[in-house]
Amino acid sequence: MGSWNSSEMEVLSSVLGWIAFCAWSISFYPQVILNFKRKSVVGLNFDFVVLNLTKHSSYLIYNASVFFSSALQRQYRQKYGSDEMIPVAANDVAFSIHAVVLTAFTLFQIAIYDRGGQKVSRTSMSIVSVAWLTVIVCVFIAIPKHSWLWLASCFSILQVIMTVIKYIPQAVMNFRRKSTIGFSIGNILLDLLGGLTNYGQMAVQSIDQHSWVNFYGNIGKTLLSLVSIFFDLLFILQHYVLYPAKTTVKPPPSPDLVSQEPLVISSEHA
Repeated sequence: MGSWNSSEMEVLSSVLGWIAFCAWSISFYPQVILNFKRKSVVGLNFDFVVLNLTKHSSYLIYNASVFFSSALQRQYRQKYGSDEMIPVAANDVAFSIHAVVLTAFTLFQIAIYDRGGQKVSRTSMSIVSVAWLTVIVCVFIAIPKHSWLWLASCFSILQVIMTVIKYIPQAVMNFRRKSTIGFSIGNILLDLLGGLTNYGQMAVQSIDQHSWVNFYGNIGKTLLSLVSIFFDLLFILQHYVLYPAKTTVKPPPSPDLVSQEPLVISSEHA
């Protein structure tokens, strides 16, 4: 069974992991708070939220199964080596649970707040339906052979695919509106921090173990961070460079009003 070679690296990995957990977890709240303050979800793409729920649900199933299933862990070590550490940490499981709850709550906000005529597209619903039907087929294939690691990898692949797809509707919507109003940039900044520290945690573990199995043995987590960082940078570019919020400039006083103002104040008003 794999273990840490350096206690300092173990502590550093734990710190980075929980920073990622905090950043990713807190990243859900700016959008929730923004929706609450505006009593509106106009500007938030509903396809993004629906696809995000599928993504986080599949990621939760993967993380929980790898972290808690001893049978799956045995299959992992049989494939990658008995000395390899399990690539899922407690912060991964904690984050996934929190993410599913907050994404579901955002869907609840969509149901009760002003939507401005926006709705979930048929394309998005079709993608979600096909994704879960595919997963069900994979479950029936895995059960007779007890291929638990393969089944977990199916959920990992699903969450990577959903991660790639989910950002596209929001990015396109921002492009068409030439605005990011209604979509919280705080969410993106914290998501970027989470992605970078997540990579840092994986790198620390790989350096300690003198092996990069941690990256390709958990390809889902690796690709998740890569894709998230790419789209986070795109959204930051859209928000701050391409479509910055226009500040309201106070108009100058009317010439007629200026001409009516007395040049000398009467002593009665002095």
